[in-house]
Amino acid sequence: MTAAPVRDTVLVTTIEELRTRRAALPGTVAVVMTMGALHAGHLALVARAREVADHVILTDFVNPLQFGPGEDFTAYPRDLEADLAAVDGQVDLVLAPSTEEMYPVLPPTVSVSAGAAGRVLEGAARPGHFDGVVTVVTKLLQITAPDVAVFGQKDAQQLAILRRLVADLNLPVRIEAVPIQREGTGLARSSRNAYLSTDGRAQALALSRAIAAAELAAPSLGAVQAALETARQDSAVAWDYALAVDPVTLAPVGPEHRGETLVVLAGYVEGTRLLDAAVVSVTAA
Repeated sequence: MTAAPVRDTVLVTTIEELRTRRAALPGTVAVVMTMGALHAGHLALVARAREVADHVILTDFVNPLQFGPGEDFTAYPRDLEADLAAVDGQVDLVLAPSTEEMYPVLPPTVSVSAGAAGRVLEGAARPGHFDGVVTVVTKLLQITAPDVAVFGQKDAQQLAILRRLVADLNLPVRIEAVPIQREGTGLARSSRNAYLSTDGRAQALALSRAIAAAELAAPSLGAVQAALETARQDSAVAWDYALAVDPVTLAPVGPEHRGETLVVLAGYVEGTRLLDAAVVSVTAA
């Protein structure tokens, strides 16, 4: 299935109008949630959403609950006009609410917890971040009432947590994952890449090289872990972690682990935190 081209993409700024327009959409609906600053990676999510549903809603909202101390919410790139141009004719509705529309009270009186999985890896580096993610995703799922929600695999921990959110809270939506979109150099596409200089972008390729080495090292877990240890010696990146973890619990895997394994990387280049990830199959120690 591929959704027909949309004649006029409609910008909506209130929850009430979004619900009214959503109720008028026949057939199935997919949602793509973003914080704006759209790039080719986001457009790949939109393309997949058009393949799996009759209609597509894109949300464009910089969620303040995801920003911790030292993370500048006000400095996050915002260009709604460019975002609308990028998806014009590709989505039916763009929901771009104000902070006050989404959160009449901040912090909200009631919120959602990501649990233990939200306190490791990225959650350890950014306390409270995933609680903010699952709270806004829960709200947006309630507002847009989609059949399918499309997310990228680059934010692998987020994807794992959102799958648990949907399963644990019995939310009536299917999570659709889209592979990481990469530039020709191999660098994972991200809004954060805009903060990198030309030299910084070259240094950031250490992450994609580590992913490629880990994929080549599979199916041996020991070889995968050795490849990640070698990657951590690359001084181009101020590494936070480079680990092989269980794709459900997100705990580092032991020597007895077999099956699907999530390789996750995080580090800083020129002060910008970058992520990369891959799923590999482990069948031997």
